[in-house]
Amino acid sequence: MTQELHTATVIPTDLGEEKARKLNPRFIAGGLLLILFVGFLGFQMFQATTSTGAYYLTVNELHEQTPEIIGQRVRVNGQVVDGSEDWNAQEVTLRFAITDEEGGQLPIVFYGPRPDNFQRAASAIVEGELLDDGTFQADSLLLKCPSRYEEEPEEIYAEATK
Repeated sequence: MTQELHTATVIPTDLGEEKARKLNPRFIAGGLLLILFVGFLGFQMFQATTSTGAYYLTVNELHEQTPEIIGQRVRVNGQVVDGSEDWNAQEVTLRFAITDEEGGQLPIVFYGPRPDNFQRAASAIVEGELLDDGTFQADSLLLKCPSRYEEEPEEIYAEATK
């Protein structure tokens, strides 16, 4: 005898109903961590641009703040005074002066290698501190030189040796 077994397939009644999805706590935590990380990177980038941004004093502004600013780390921008360069290769010391539109001059001393293009320098941004005698001791020197091929000046950066 052959017996046929027929199995009836039962379709669940709730199959057509939409189930409410539960939010997985791991996905929520991962999303929050990602948002916090992106926010942290944005904050760091904002801090970097505000603390090391392009802010600097002019020579006149530095002279106006002279008593209070002595010994503090500042940036100063000015035009390199023609003929003020004094390079001492024995001591690896570069002395020069910068000026601004109002005519004030600031003597600069930089202990480090003399940049190759110093003669062509149009302006300089120096970072360091003002000494008691009125000389500015630069730890870093950024020269802006006119380029032969571009309208924008090229920039050369040098660090002082200690």
